[in-house]
Amino acid sequence: MPHRPATVAALYRFTPFEDPGALRAPLLAACEAHGIKGTLLLAREGVNGTIAGLPEGLNAVLAHIRALPGCAGLDVKFSDAPHMPFHRMKVRLKREIVTMGEPDIDPTLSAGHYVDPHDWNALIADPDTVVIDTRNDYEVAVGTFAGAVDPKTPTFRDFPAWFRQHRDALLGGKKKVAMFCTGGIRCEKSTAFLRSEGVDQVYHLKGGILKYLEQVPESESLWQGECFVFDERVTVRHGLAQGTFHLCRSNVPAMPSASGRRRWRRRAAICTWARCGLLASRRNDRAGPLLLPPLPLCDAGAHGAVGGGDHGGAARGEAGGETPGADRRLAQGHRACAGAGGRSGDRREPRDHALGARAQ
Repeated sequence: MPHRPATVAALYRFTPFEDPGALRAPLLAACEAHGIKGTLLLAREGVNGTIAGLPEGLNAVLAHIRALPGCAGLDVKFSDAPHMPFHRMKVRLKREIVTMGEPDIDPTLSAGHYVDPHDWNALIADPDTVVIDTRNDYEVAVGTFAGAVDPKTPTFRDFPAWFRQHRDALLGGKKKVAMFCTGGIRCEKSTAFLRSEGVDQVYHLKGGILKYLEQVPESESLWQGECFVFDERVTVRHGLAQGTFHLCRSNVPAMPSASGRRRWRRRAAICTWARCGLLASRRNDRAGPLLLPPLPLCDAGAHGAVGGGDHGGAARGEAGGETPGADRRLAQGHRACAGAGGRSGDRREPRDHALGARAQ
């Protein structure tokens, strides 16, 4: 049966839910009734996630979410996928809809100033502005804005400590801080965090990178590379067109944990022909997927292999937005295979996939 195109909706809303557990079952039922798949997270601070399906079903589920307390102003960004980028529907209860670990931060009260995508270039070109990419290291490796600071943090939870450690160097001589992320939700918290730390002139890209790539022509763009997304599309480009990275799955042994115990787990991996030694040397206990510019798929006979798995098979990733599950458990589903010649879903021998790096 041929794949049918799908519409993808990345959404979030910070709003207080008195009992998020009571919202879960009706929301899951609505998604399943309309053939919607993806991941939605519910917490006392609101809702976040990415879902996909046919337009009429998606609209019905979005109407259900907008009817929840405080969700009439739900932030939604739409894009297209050549086929369904998820395999099932999950509605999960969490402590935070995007995990930062700073319980006193309330984006509804203290988020930074929004900047429209068409005004973003002028802000980040201002010499009085320091530009910070709030995303994880493996996301930044795929693409970022020219001149942006890369914190090299493996998870969003690491961002507060990174900022506190590097604050003086970052802000020295700068009057303004501009921050960006994939869809906007991490910046709601990161800008609120900076304001709680006494930084007044804090700005963030409204709608995130996705809205910028959708609205700003490539000829005027300051974006370099592609944008990582947490679904089987892996990356998108200007105009939200499908990117050049692909997915596969592989089981490889995990690095020893802090306790010294070695455990088997599914780990995010990338497989290229020429860079295997380099990637293997860069593995560490907290590394995310080591994404590189697209290269031909590796030659199975060119090097030895680690692990097995279902190379090129369907990944079981987290939401395509910016979910804490995606931050911590990207390795459970996403396998970025940087190959110009392969396609998601291609069946190749497990030995084709040689390397892995765990994501937190």
